[in-house]
Amino acid sequence: MSLAAPLLRQAQRTPSWLLIGTLVPSVLVAVPLFYVAVRSFEAGLTGIASEIFRERTFDLLVNTLTLAACVTTAAAAIGTAFAWCVERTDLPMRRAWRVLASLPLAVPAFVASFAWSSFHAGFESMAGAIFILSLASYPLVYLPVAAALRSMEPAFEDVSRSLGKGRWETFFRVILPQAGPALGAGALLVLTHMFAEFGALSLLRVQTFTTAIFASYELQFDSATAALQAAVLVLLCLPAAYGEMRLRRKIGVARVGRGSARRMAPVRLGRWRLPVFLCFCLSFALSLGVPLLILVYWLTVGFSAGRGHSDILPAIGGSLSLAVPGAFVVVLLALSPVLLSVRHEGPLSRAADRLPYIVHGLPGLVVALALVFVSIHYLRAFYQTVGLLMAAYAILFLPQAQSALRASIELVPARLEEAARSLGRRPLAAFMSVTVPNILPGIGAALALIALELMRELTSTLMLAPIGVATLATEVWTHTNDGEYAAAAPFAALLVAVSALPVYFFTRRSIGIEDIQ
Repeated sequence: MSLAAPLLRQAQRTPSWLLIGTLVPSVLVAVPLFYVAVRSFEAGLTGIASEIFRERTFDLLVNTLTLAACVTTAAAAIGTAFAWCVERTDLPMRRAWRVLASLPLAVPAFVASFAWSSFHAGFESMAGAIFILSLASYPLVYLPVAAALRSMEPAFEDVSRSLGKGRWETFFRVILPQAGPALGAGALLVLTHMFAEFGALSLLRVQTFTTAIFASYELQFDSATAALQAAVLVLLCLPAAYGEMRLRRKIGVARVGRGSARRMAPVRLGRWRLPVFLCFCLSFALSLGVPLLILVYWLTVGFSAGRGHSDILPAIGGSLSLAVPGAFVVVLLALSPVLLSVRHEGPLSRAADRLPYIVHGLPGLVVALALVFVSIHYLRAFYQTVGLLMAAYAILFLPQAQSALRASIELVPARLEEAARSLGRRPLAAFMSVTVPNILPGIGAALALIALELMRELTSTLMLAPIGVATLATEVWTHTNDGEYAAAAPFAALLVAVSALPVYFFTRRSIGIEDIQ
């Protein structure tokens, strides 16, 4: 009763349209948890025990944790080191590296894996996966840490140095704690991506829970084994997703006074200047240069060169036909939970805001299985429809849309809507006429970000797209799975090209490079 009363009070003072708009995405993101619980319960205690305690499950757990821990650690170390060198040292070409260091994000992980595995079979291993995914993931740490370092008040470092602390001690005791929330958020984002990764690991022949779930699904449609493996993955994902959600809300740096932080004189690298610069060049070559060169090679060489060219335009059309409406669906569904959490603080808004983050670490594979199960048993008319795929996109990408929208919505005072309502406008009309025009830049950024993510999305599209609908991502996976590397290359190259410009402009916008002289 003590919990029900606050929920009831908040529901009574919240506009009905906002409650309904929040309820829909909340129900959607609860579907994977419902599926895992129901299917696991159907297996019974004996089935659950036999699956969880068998040797294969233990091996999958070890592989999943090994991959996630190693890639997260490597990405955190590389991203933090790069951010500090770019923002605080006299590294040559600092302005250029502010953007170049993030460009590996333009190469989807499964495209990089395809490139490296087609170059040499030795990369089809756990070590190869850690190497490739670390290079693909470090920008997720670099970007937030670089932003934190750039915004940090240098007075604390001055105090530390005046007390006789050395540069390294100042870094670990003053700088790193201030950048901790940004570093933690980036590292947890990498961790949840590793738990959810399927395409890259499938191409690299590395067995984790995601690849095992897909194999179980292929061998026995909607199998209880796949659900039980998904349940173990849920338990792994929940702490990471919850930690990511908490840290995202705490990201910030201390600052004294108003305006921009005082710029510090760059640290002189001395004799390390050239070796550090060469490390940057090597990292850029390995993460972006080599995959692109391999793609160029496969575009012209190989027994399958020229195959599938007739499918390029349909794949581009399929990608756009799913990504553009999908982005609108995801952003529209994300608006209400964000607005509720910003304008109507309480248990209901907190629950609606946090639930998408709880399932954020789940792979598209589990989400797709859940929607297949629900559509077959309860909503058969939606099976194999675009609507079901849109639901999967919403479940998977709501947190990204919420993060993109929150900053814009928080900048619009609630009193503007209250003034409109005092003039006779109804709540929804006041929101549409006052708030929406002011948050259009945030909506536009969210739409562009989600559309980019959906163009690259593989797993749920592979499983839920209607028959006859193919995308650039699914064509890469199909041809690569058949060993047709040259046939896959055009689709992979187009995916990189589609990703490169948005990543470039998003990076410039996020680091405010136009303001840096």
